[in-house]
Amino acid sequence: MASTTIEQQQFSEDQAIWENLRSAIAQSSGFTSWQIENGVQDTESQDNLDEQVRNYLRETLETLAY
Repeated sequence: MASTTIEQQQFSEDQAIWENLRSAIAQSSGFTSWQIENGVQDTESQDNLDEQVRNYLRETLETLAY
């Protein structure tokens, strides 16, 4: 039971970190430029925003690794 509580707390902390990170990235000029370059429309859907931020991060990291 204690293990489950610790796991839930860790998930909650991870979720809060991701939400803050996603918000900061979504407000960045680089992300806005990426949206324009890729013809991605700004949306208020959190699921869609999650997907956009993940794609942006993946493409950015691939570019840096190249």
